[in-house]
Amino acid sequence: MAPLLDLAGLLVLLSFAHRQDADLVTAEADGSPVEDMELDPGRKTLTWKNQRNVTEQECKVDTPPSSSTRQHPRVKGDGTYVCRFPNAVLHRGATLTVNGMADGTPFQSVLEFRNPGLEGSGAVNLSCLIYNLRHMNCSWIPGPTAPADVQYHLYGWTSRHEDEVECPRYVPDSGTRVGCRFDELVGSQLTDTYFFLVNGTSKEAAIEFTDFAPFKGIMIEKVDPPANLTVGGNGSHHVIQWDNPRLRFEASSRIFVYELDVQREGSSSKQDSVFLRGSEENVYLVPSSSMRAGHTVRARVRFRHSELWSDWTPILRFGLPDQDVGGFPGALLGMVVGVATLVITVLMFLCTRFSLRRKLFPPVPQVKREVTGTGEAFPEVAWDRVSRRPSLQEAEEILSVEEVRPLESGQGDPVYPALPQHLSAEGIGPECHPLDV
Repeated sequence: MAPLLDLAGLLVLLSFAHRQDADLVTAEADGSPVEDMELDPGRKTLTWKNQRNVTEQECKVDTPPSSSTRQHPRVKGDGTYVCRFPNAVLHRGATLTVNGMADGTPFQSVLEFRNPGLEGSGAVNLSCLIYNLRHMNCSWIPGPTAPADVQYHLYGWTSRHEDEVECPRYVPDSGTRVGCRFDELVGSQLTDTYFFLVNGTSKEAAIEFTDFAPFKGIMIEKVDPPANLTVGGNGSHHVIQWDNPRLRFEASSRIFVYELDVQREGSSSKQDSVFLRGSEENVYLVPSSSMRAGHTVRARVRFRHSELWSDWTPILRFGLPDQDVGGFPGALLGMVVGVATLVITVLMFLCTRFSLRRKLFPPVPQVKREVTGTGEAFPEVAWDRVSRRPSLQEAEEILSVEEVRPLESGQGDPVYPALPQHLSAEGIGPECHPLDV
């Protein structure tokens, strides 16, 4: 008998865990037409039927510590009335009330909801993150009173018309499930809202379920960093440009908010960031006159109504002192230029000191001009027969030789030109005799 009782108890615990059944206490005033009042804590839906004609109805949910929500029910084709409280958190308990008028008489029906299971055994601190467009991770912490053998189950859905889906890939820690990975989010829209519920099972005790306020997709999504961040120039300004990140749904670029972090290199003071709304072409201009020194820029992005920022882009450097040229930093380029200048200076000094310049670059010979100012022409001398050449400073006598035709018969002896007075026959070399014609 004892094993049968243990098996029955285990089946009850599993039934509580999977169906999220709750302890319900219904209190109906005398004459209330309400019947079959039920709560689905997973879908956060209250349903009931009326026995008589009802002219007015209102449903209300009160959850601790002091939250209250009211709405008017809608009726289904089979006469069932439905109220949905998607934002209510029910795992701490709730009081649901239906007020109305039936046949001119007011009525009220109350349903008290208590979370079954060991208090403090449910999962806590659920958080979810959408990233890389299609992936979502969720994580939680086991309850403080949860038994050592507890195993949690995560269920999620995005619409009240969709069926709940259990986590496809759990993340364990020391054998206990503490996270879930969704590898593919399909049919995403800007208005997506995610609902989650975590319950648990254990052989030692019943485990409380834990529900949460719905998560809006854009509030839990970490978008990719801005794409293609570049810095150019137009002469008067530095032009910072970037592209919008990809989206998993159709939306205007105005949905983005960007943060630009522009800082001066080597400065101890931090400049304030610049915040910009997204557009089709994202451009930010910085006057070149205000960027005399080297600067850095990086960017990140988030959805306008979210506080979840993307990662920062890689840092870009710009500005003349630290502008990269050919892949070398500006400081290295300055060092190379300085060394080259020093080498050239040393070479010039050595060339001057050791007359290397004259040896390497000898003077080009020039044609000597005729000495002027003497008023006399240079004498013409047969240099190959004279032992000493006259210098340019001495005036030279030129001996002109003329051909004299022979005289006709009967004519006198030929007349020879006289030698210059300062020349005598003895002063002429052995080969320079007066010519005989």
